[in-house]
Amino acid sequence: MGNTLGRTWPLVAALGLVAGCAGMGASSPGPASMTFFVTSVGPGKGADLGGLTGADLHCATLARGAGAGNRTWRAYLSTQAPALNDPNFVNARDRIGSGPWQNAKGVMIARGVADLHSENNNVTKETALDETGQVVFGRTDRPNRHDILTGSRADGTAFPGAPFGDMTCGNWTKSGTEGSAMLGHHDRVGPIDNAWAKSWNSAHPSRGCHPDGLKSTGGDGLLYCFATN
Repeated sequence: MGNTLGRTWPLVAALGLVAGCAGMGASSPGPASMTFFVTSVGPGKGADLGGLTGADLHCATLARGAGAGNRTWRAYLSTQAPALNDPNFVNARDRIGSGPWQNAKGVMIARGVADLHSENNNVTKETALDETGQVVFGRTDRPNRHDILTGSRADGTAFPGAPFGDMTCGNWTKSGTEGSAMLGHHDRVGPIDNAWAKSWNSAHPSRGCHPDGLKSTGGDGLLYCFATN
């Protein structure tokens, strides 16, 4: 019996190790464990989100409706300062917590901020789900909704202020033809096979800030939402 136990124990330990490693990829799925989603709808006024406060509220409202209202939610958005040397700007990467983040089905998106802004992140059409766990239409679907508002550079930082152009639709307060916002492609697909064209957070600027302008390039005023806790 002692020899049998001696032979069995390494196998049990090995199986336990494999199971533990498999569990590192994600936690159990469901609203209670969701810490990332793409909004199923925009607030309805193009890129006028009511500033960062309004955008965060939109994330929190959708999360609450999906059963994930027990967390603090932040929209992945940067803001620009009024002038080049003005320190009054916000980096999207600084406002979303430290991770890790997973979608409504329990699939890991990124383990942390550095991972999210590296080639190792898992933002794809199949994983960047909305708050209800549904796939968001991409470039090959109709209507195309793959343009996600970010106002950010690829590393998650803000664009410089004036004299540089508007990349945040007036820090998320404009809904007309004036201004623009940087967009990302949640499906990682673009018109050409180039890294910037397939970026999840910094692919190209919008055509104005109004709903029709956002839709004209394949958007719908959607946001990335991250839980900070």
